[in-house]
Amino acid sequence: MHELKFDLALFLQSRGRGRDLYALGAQDVLCIYPGETDVWQRMQSFIDTQKGKHVFFLLSYELKDYIEKLQSNNTVFIPCPLVLLFSASIVLECEDNQWTCLENQGNLDIESSMGYVTDQAPCSSKEFQRKNSSPKCLSKESYLTSLHQIKAHIQAGDIYEMNFCQEFTLEEVNLDPRQTYSELLDLTNAPYSCFLKFKNLHLLCASPESYLEKKRTTLQSSPIKGTRKRHIDPVLDAQAKTELKADPKERAENIMICDLVRNDLSRIALKNSVQVKELCEVYSFDTVHQMISTISCEIPATLPITDLFQATFPMGSMTGAPKVRAMELIEEYENFRRGWFSGSVGFISPNGDMKSNVIIRSILYDSLTKKASLAAGGAITALSDPEDEYEESLLKAEAMKNALLSTITPVKTRSSQED
Repeated sequence: MHELKFDLALFLQSRGRGRDLYALGAQDVLCIYPGETDVWQRMQSFIDTQKGKHVFFLLSYELKDYIEKLQSNNTVFIPCPLVLLFSASIVLECEDNQWTCLENQGNLDIESSMGYVTDQAPCSSKEFQRKNSSPKCLSKESYLTSLHQIKAHIQAGDIYEMNFCQEFTLEEVNLDPRQTYSELLDLTNAPYSCFLKFKNLHLLCASPESYLEKKRTTLQSSPIKGTRKRHIDPVLDAQAKTELKADPKERAENIMICDLVRNDLSRIALKNSVQVKELCEVYSFDTVHQMISTISCEIPATLPITDLFQATFPMGSMTGAPKVRAMELIEEYENFRRGWFSGSVGFISPNGDMKSNVIIRSILYDSLTKKASLAAGGAITALSDPEDEYEESLLKAEAMKNALLSTITPVKTRSSQED
């Protein structure tokens, strides 16, 4: 890697669908851990003190406990901060291969900083391949048992939809995070990808999903619900896309979450401004077809950023409906703490605009303890077939597992889902 070293670095990459931002070094940082108090006040105060600068943020799924009366008591495999906000020593922008330095609070050498971004890890992925390194997941029997129990809640009218996920873990793993991230991007080409290094923690995210995007007083969210595998055969691929578009179960999933997002946005929107711009549109990514809806609204110009989070977080696509009850059942049926998974990474521009993703299709790696984890799942509704849901969860985890397997030297593996 390049001679520059940073304890904190964030790459936000669109894979050719817009501008990329690179935040290197920490000029000012707010790091909040679970159990601390005055979270929202401290977040807004930090944002207010950074006027005229880019503010980058990471929100953990467990921030929900500071919005609703909820608790998170499940097992933690890799402990992470609850909230991370920072302004960077240097902020670089790249669009159409044109580089611009947007900020340089740390008076860093721009060429060297660009070199840090563009340098790749020196290892060859092939030399690290191991046949015995596949991470294990929750047994199929246990997964199906949980799904049947969740469907019983749906049939009883307790909830309409719930996002149920499982965690895959590995221990004693030697990993070059930058190399693995590069492999993951090559496999997915996702438009809301990001790489975060915070001390010994590394987030490698190939997300296709937008959480919130703010342009002046317009706010929009684009939840994803509905998945089909891509096929090499163009005829089969077109058929899969058509089937997804017409599938009543997938459409029901999407429409329920679309309605939930409309409700969330209405809490902060100007009267009669909430509208559905797209409903159940199918978009194709490198590994999957996805069904996406887009909901927008107008908000007051003076509305604090943290009010946006408190009204809409966690995103409905990763919870269910009704949201609070779904989150209670997520805590009951999942046996791991989501942490950064199902959270969000993004930035606030100096003019107050904002862009953020949903942390899915992601790997978390701790270079100190040599642990790695990823999680995947899907929405459960009354029409869900448990066998199909199990296969979908494995499909969503496939790209992350393949990126890991091509770039790690494992010693032994373990699944947090197994006893």
